Amino acid sequence: MTNQKMVIPDAKSGIPMGFGVAMPVFPAKGNRFPLKKLFKNAKAARINALLDSMRASSPTRRPSDADDHASWNLEHPSALSMFDEIASAAKGKQIVVFLDYDGTLSPIVPDPDRAFITTEMREAVRDVAKLFPTAIVSGRCRAKVYDFVQLSELSYAGSHGMDIKAPSKGHRSQRKGNESVLCQPAREFLPIIEEVYRGLIEQVKQIPGANVEHNRFCLSVHYRCVEEKRWVELADQVKVVMKEYPQLRVSHGRKVFEIRPTIKWDKGNAVEFLLESLGYHDSTHHHVLPIYIGDDTTDEDAFKVLRKRGQGLGILVSKTPKQTNASYSLQEPTEVMHFLRRLVEWKKVSLLRH
Repeated sequence: MTNQKMVIPDAKSGIPMGFGVAMPVFPAKGNRFPLKKLFKNAKAARINALLDSMRASSPTRRPSDADDHASWNLEHPSALSMFDEIASAAKGKQIVVFLDYDGTLSPIVPDPDRAFITTEMREAVRDVAKLFPTAIVSGRCRAKVYDFVQLSELSYAGSHGMDIKAPSKGHRSQRKGNESVLCQPAREFLPIIEEVYRGLIEQVKQIPGANVEHNRFCLSVHYRCVEEKRWVELADQVKVVMKEYPQLRVSHGRKVFEIRPTIKWDKGNAVEFLLESLGYHDSTHHHVLPIYIGDDTTDEDAFKVLRKRGQGLGILVSKTPKQTNASYSLQEPTEVMHFLRRLVEWKKVSLLRH
């Protein structure tokens, strides 16, 4: 018997059923084969592949191989230790700061409703916003992020960039009054998202620790507090609901399933929209330097946009090496705060010199 690697995606749910597991090709008629054992082994392989996928999206904080870590650090050095290099790149340019929320400004906590920002971090962000255009770009509902941050001088992009309130300067599209512009490209999906939310609440209620968060234009199913032995069960329950809604897709975050509309819009599009709202609508504006700081897989879309533009810096917040399009790294929110403070100090010194 031969084996062929075959991935069987569930097109409607967005969750792959095979997960890259080698699936057997049946032998010709007349050959005897223990089918019961075959399917048992295939099921075990699928479960192990799913667990590996979920673990990979949610790396633990244990030290990795020293050589791998050292190599990764060479490619993604600390934004603090390399601050002078960053400052040199920023000289004479308008910095625009983009910040993720969870895991970047606030620590990752078991209860997402208690991911509070510290007073010191809020002050650091406020000081940055006094000197540079600053935006929060989060998977959370925009209103919820604002309740956490409570700084009116920022722009906010919630629901992975599908709900943006931004300054109107230089923007050509929808305006609300004279002070802000709204971008909500997924409004038509609101009824479906509400329906899926109710379905998920009902479907996962028997799994202790599972938490479905409504982020208005997207949903999050958190499993940070779910026992690992029930992760596969949770994933299967999510798939049961999602198979009826091909208009939505599912992706992995840090111990969370992210459910979003299938439209081509993500944190990278949000960054481009916000830059346009400030008058920097394309990469020909060489006097602008966007800096994006984030910790999750969804932030990679923003890092990719900065690389494609050929301008800007991506900074990944992570204690463990992971594949990324970011140029620099910071280990945790405390280091993010120190970086923001150094950015403020550098700018103040630069202003004094002029």
